[in-house]
Amino acid sequence: MEQRQQQTEAELEQFRAQWRKEVEARSKGKQSASQTTKEPEAGPSNPKTPKPQKNTPAPLTSATVPGGPHDRERDELEGRVYQDLEPGDRGRRLDDTGPSNPKEPGSALEHYEAAVEREREGNLGDSVRLYRRAFKIDADVHEAYKSKQFPTALYKPPMPNPNPSNAPVTVPNPAHHSPDGLSGLLASFAQLSIPPEPAPTELSAPFPCPISTLPEELLVEILLQVALDDVGVFARLSRVCRRLAYLVATEDRIWKRLCLGVEVGFAGMHYDFVVDTKGEPLDLSTPLTSPDDTLLPPPSSLEARLATTAQTTPKLIPRPYPSYAHLLRARPRIRFSGVYISTVNYIRPGAASASQYTWNSSPVLIVTYYRYLRFFRDGSVISLLTTAEPADVVTHLWKENMPLNEDEGGKKRERTDRPSALPNAQVMKEALPGRWRLEGPGEGEGMLHVETEGVVPKYMYKMVFGLATAGRGSRNNKLAWKGYWSYNRLTDDWAEFGLKNDKGFYFSRVRSYGKGV
Repeated sequence: MEQRQQQTEAELEQFRAQWRKEVEARSKGKQSASQTTKEPEAGPSNPKTPKPQKNTPAPLTSATVPGGPHDRERDELEGRVYQDLEPGDRGRRLDDTGPSNPKEPGSALEHYEAAVEREREGNLGDSVRLYRRAFKIDADVHEAYKSKQFPTALYKPPMPNPNPSNAPVTVPNPAHHSPDGLSGLLASFAQLSIPPEPAPTELSAPFPCPISTLPEELLVEILLQVALDDVGVFARLSRVCRRLAYLVATEDRIWKRLCLGVEVGFAGMHYDFVVDTKGEPLDLSTPLTSPDDTLLPPPSSLEARLATTAQTTPKLIPRPYPSYAHLLRARPRIRFSGVYISTVNYIRPGAASASQYTWNSSPVLIVTYYRYLRFFRDGSVISLLTTAEPADVVTHLWKENMPLNEDEGGKKRERTDRPSALPNAQVMKEALPGRWRLEGPGEGEGMLHVETEGVVPKYMYKMVFGLATAGRGSRNNKLAWKGYWSYNRLTDDWAEFGLKNDKGFYFSRVRSYGKGV
């Protein structure tokens, strides 16, 4: 044990002496570290240690084995010296990424690529300098870099075959293209059937589905009756299954019947006034003339309106409307299953109260009132201006709740034929009767004319709106103001009302109205 300790101390002393000689040789610069390395003489503490010969490796011991306990202790105390390095060979630094004289970029693209590389390394100063040089040489160098690094040809998706059946280009294939621009996905639903309701468990028997076994003629007739009752429910049937989605989108017979009918279609629209401003029918015994100079019966009867619509509406297909489904959605029309409401808010200064003792206080009043318009199929309309909210008004907008004509004093007489309705319909005292009509294709569709009685018998009010769309889910649900006038029957003068605070009318459906009367 004592002999091993003595040997270790001798090796340490030998290492210290060798390290001193190397330091002295480097400071004087006379010879390299490899030439000055010599074996020191044995110290007095270990006279029996043999001297190793030149170029003969020293024997491996626990002190000289790399990673041994004495090696780690020596590293901690004095650091490690690598004997195989020349004095001028100092290795590479961490920030040395290439040769000492790298090739300078020449073109604008090379400058740009070098700038991108410097930016990735975090050397922003050189990166900005190279970017500036690149853009001075070529202002569009970034486009060349993008085309080189990200070629569009590699990422361009293949174009689908628009005619997979290899039919001639000049002959349209109805299986792939429909009048509505039907997508191929929807066209693939044509051969599907209505699936039954899934069984609650795997072992349960499937539920019967009688409607899936009906012939298509009967199924279309059922869907037509649903559409005539509520076109919104008919449209929502497309969410049930793929087969119904295909029928709702492509069954042109149903959409044509809706467009030509009086329930929700254009046979229920009036393009001429058929009643007076009090709602009384006009004498329309004189025949009208259609756009193609054919005599038509007066539009006072349902048969006449049906005949007029049957002659004029199909001429709008395929231009400007590609299909009957698009025609019903996009062509301007009035809705009878609800009410159009305009909410008006404005601010005006108020008068300070004498009982207030606050300093420099001027109250501000926020005024809110509502305008209501309900249209009827016979060509009449109810107009109401009130501060009552819609929940207190819409259930009373019926002709039965309208006040009677004015008496000799100019006051509106209340109805006595329905006394039970009067306590609940006090808000209808200021309601005004009127009439409405749309502009036809010859005039420029999309304009609505409304004429109502005035607050006194000598006045008549005229309102003009443009039918518009608000939101994404519905069409023709907004009335935008175009003008508002007052006509004096006694002086034959017109006066225009200002529309500074008035807002447009928005349609709101009322379930108690049903389809409208």
